[in-house]
Amino acid sequence: MKFYNRESELKLLDSTRISALEQSKMTFMVGRRRIGKTSLLVKSIESNRSLYLFISKKDEFLLCKDFAVEITEQLGIPVFGEVKSFAVLFDFLIEHSSDNPFTLIVDEFQEFCTLNPTVFGEMQKIWDLKSKTTKLNLILCGSIYSLMNKIFENSKEPLFSRANEKINLKPFTIPTLKEVLQDHYPKYSNTDLLAFYIFTGGVAKYVELFVDKKCFNLNSILNEIFRDNSLLLEEGKNVLIEEFGKEYYIYFSILSLIASSKTSRMEIESILEKSVGGYLDKLENDYSIIKSIKPIFAKPGSRTQKYYIEDNFLNFWFRYVYKNRTALEIGNYEYVKNIVKADFSTFSGLFLERYFKQKMALEGYFSNIGNYWEKGHLNEIDLICVNQQEKKVVFSEIKVQKDKIKLSLLEVKSQKLIQKEFQDYDIQYQALSIEDM
Repeated sequence: MKFYNRESELKLLDSTRISALEQSKMTFMVGRRRIGKTSLLVKSIESNRSLYLFISKKDEFLLCKDFAVEITEQLGIPVFGEVKSFAVLFDFLIEHSSDNPFTLIVDEFQEFCTLNPTVFGEMQKIWDLKSKTTKLNLILCGSIYSLMNKIFENSKEPLFSRANEKINLKPFTIPTLKEVLQDHYPKYSNTDLLAFYIFTGGVAKYVELFVDKKCFNLNSILNEIFRDNSLLLEEGKNVLIEEFGKEYYIYFSILSLIASSKTSRMEIESILEKSVGGYLDKLENDYSIIKSIKPIFAKPGSRTQKYYIEDNFLNFWFRYVYKNRTALEIGNYEYVKNIVKADFSTFSGLFLERYFKQKMALEGYFSNIGNYWEKGHLNEIDLICVNQQEKKVVFSEIKVQKDKIKLSLLEVKSQKLIQKEFQDYDIQYQALSIEDM
């Protein structure tokens, strides 16, 4: 599959590389596993002198032994003696950049938290001493949000404020997904687009997997997921267990409930019979897996809020795979596929709302986009788009099938909010369905 999108990230990486020709620069990149970090970095160094190092789970001495070989192979410079410390290698490399500028990529950098946490302090001392007189373009990349943010954004950590740039790599946008389908399945329908959007969520690895397997509609995608030896059946565990550690089962229970539409803290606590405030806070602020939303124009102190899982595929995985793991363990794939198909109209409706929210945001016309509901889930409005400068507001009802939308009901539900916030606005109502994608 060809390389898609990432123009802005490539532009930033290239401008930073050029700046590093005068003085060393540090960039840290974070993004969930499968998002395409390594592919982006490899693309960015295609025609430039560079060294790529991957921090695997092995003893630091063995890592350095491997790295010495890679330094010789990739940069053409020998490493003399037996090097046992990454800090020593880093010092050697930054010194080398003084007369020979190059890009150093260290992937899965957060693994040093386990292997040897003193590396961060040692690197900080070397960087502070030598970065202004050397020409190293240093890129430190990781996939565990909590650890990477702690390393670079916690004021108590050695590398705090040392990075010149930060890249938080996001999924592909809707236009990119359409481009992928147009290239590989030009006869796609809006129904196919919605399925492709739901199951990939714009995550590069899933996009590549389904393209390679020629899975472009609901049935072919489900057949690829629910089969013997499918890597996707273990995806939630593979992506998240290392993030959560020994308490992963509590986090998994919470995520399973959120994926099953138990989206308020009260609902979750009533089912689990324990306080989950701390877990929800970590899921949102440390791990960036869930997001809390409040009704549009809610007061800052309002406790009326819902939670949703940001990653589309993980939402699907916790709703159907994790919940039905017993059936899947005995190979009863058809049973679970039938559950998905029976529920898919409801499930896809939730993501159709997310699709249009993203689509409206990409248009760049609106100053505020959100949902609205009142206590007890009353007067719910799927989407409200506001242009404060032109004093225009658009209320939208979103359903998979347009003939099920009643704009008259939407007008009634919007009256209280109009009286409160939009009395002098141009009011518009629209019905959005799969036809409008």
